[in-house]
Amino acid sequence: MGTLVQIEIGDRRLLDAIGESMAEAARRSGAWLACRPGCTQCCIGPFGITQLDARRLRAGLEALAAADPARATAVRSRAEAYAAAAAPVFPGDTASGLLWDEHALPDSLDDLPCPALDPATGYCDLYEARPITCRTFGPVTQIGEATLGACELCYDGATEEQMVECAVEIDPEGLENALVDALAAEGTSGMTVVAYALREAAR
Repeated sequence: MGTLVQIEIGDRRLLDAIGESMAEAARRSGAWLACRPGCTQCCIGPFGITQLDARRLRAGLEALAAADPARATAVRSRAEAYAAAAAPVFPGDTASGLLWDEHALPDSLDDLPCPALDPATGYCDLYEARPITCRTFGPVTQIGEATLGACELCYDGATEEQMVECAVEIDPEGLENALVDALAAEGTSGMTVVAYALREAAR
């Protein structure tokens, strides 16, 4: 079995495990959780994604092109427009889309919607292929031993103790890092952003 096939199988395992964790977080959170279909706050502004995410997104765009060419064309057009708008201030290589420093992404990009977001419906056109960050944003998650992360729209009025009770740990086995390292060993490494990942798929 080839390495890339093993990575694909590992990615499916990772997504299944994360899905279970987030379902448990939602169960624990109940009414604290404000996330609903069509809520798009977390779909605005850039963030770094791994090459594992980029690979999954490109496969998702290919699948969308086969099932709904018009929607796929719209996603590609939005990705090209996003990349063009970001190019003058993108802290990376605009030819390859390689992101040098996620923390250097400028505030001037904060109002740009993700190209996978359908502006007419408020839904993600690549939902099944979305990055890990998208899958884990919203419900409270534990990062390391003490740090909690959650969407600012959720847990309104909750105490830190109540949030801790809702928290789940994401990927405690470190499967994502192992898969990213395996891709790097195959010659694909570094961070990028959604728009550049999709622009490369379009090319």
